Amino acid sequence: MSLEWEQVVVHSLDPVALGQWWVEALGWVVVYTSDDEYEIRPAPDRGPSIDFVRINETKLAKSRLHLDFRPDDQAAEVARLVEHGAQRVDIGQGDQPWTVLADPEGNEFCILAARTE
Repeated sequence: MSLEWEQVVVHSLDPVALGQWWVEALGWVVVYTSDDEYEIRPAPDRGPSIDFVRINETKLAKSRLHLDFRPDDQAAEVARLVEHGAQRVDIGQGDQPWTVLADPEGNEFCILAARTE
């Protein structure tokens, strides 16, 4: 048996707006869009994708699954994303080498420290 990771689904009140926010944040491309769904990938033929799907409920608690990103320059990337509309959030992480941010709908994600050689 073999499994291949295809996508992460993010429930969203406005999948088009949130998906477009992530397209701009990541520099990815849109591969599918409708009123209720917005799918993005690193490149048209490269996965996995993030698929934003409409749900008519607001986020109520800390996300149980989140994405981690490893940049070349953590401080610069955090500053860029905050300027783009991300918010710094405290989910009880304490003093850690990563920064926790949230997208415009409150979905947490982490910007890790740069990888050391």
